[in-house]
Amino acid sequence: MNADDVRRRAFAMPLTSPAFPPGPYRFIDREYLIINYRTDPVLLRQVLPEPLQFVEPIVRFEFINMPDTTGFGSYCESGQVIPVSLNGVAGSYAHSMYLNNHPPIAGGRELWGFPKKWGNPELRVQKDTLVGTLDYGDIRIATGTMGFKHTLLDGEAIKESLGAPSFLLKIIPHVDGTARICELVQYCLSDITIKGAWGGPAALELYQHALAPVAQLPVLEVISAVHIVTDLTLPLGTVAYDYL
Repeated sequence: MNADDVRRRAFAMPLTSPAFPPGPYRFIDREYLIINYRTDPVLLRQVLPEPLQFVEPIVRFEFINMPDTTGFGSYCESGQVIPVSLNGVAGSYAHSMYLNNHPPIAGGRELWGFPKKWGNPELRVQKDTLVGTLDYGDIRIATGTMGFKHTLLDGEAIKESLGAPSFLLKIIPHVDGTARICELVQYCLSDITIKGAWGGPAALELYQHALAPVAQLPVLEVISAVHIVTDLTLPLGTVAYDYL
């Protein structure tokens, strides 16, 4: 294999058997439980990287089933997203993500900078309740519940919110351990089809863990919750800010 062959094939690691295929990536029947909660503004400011800013100390805790995803297969994901703005553009910042499938962990981190770690999330219907749980190893770190399909929500408003810009902090180290890439990445979900959106009463509990610190942003008040079923596409991103 000569140098031209390496350059031509160099999309992802390992070279001869990449962990994930090229994008974009289409998600069919993606199902969300999103619980919006108020947290401590001082603690939120400590984890939000400049130049991102927040208006209110709000966090979205998400549990997401992804049963049919281009190249990634089927998996579940959970984590925290913070509503933010960058240079007056409203969007959201992915603070933490835990999921149970290696290809989207590798692809998400290497391509966009999604803050993905291995975890054991689950989203299921238990009688009259939509239940989301997140375990790190065999330790429970989050439990979210919502009344199942209590109120029908406006699909167009949900579509608009899903299509808003999202920001990620991508860090790729140099061989000496210093940061070779350190930048904010921006992307927008596209080709969104809302198949259903519902609201209902909700509750959220977060538990302390040294290596999965979701409780670092404590729940002071649950504000609202939404249950969404949708098809959408995750395109590639752009660099919004370069720290180096």
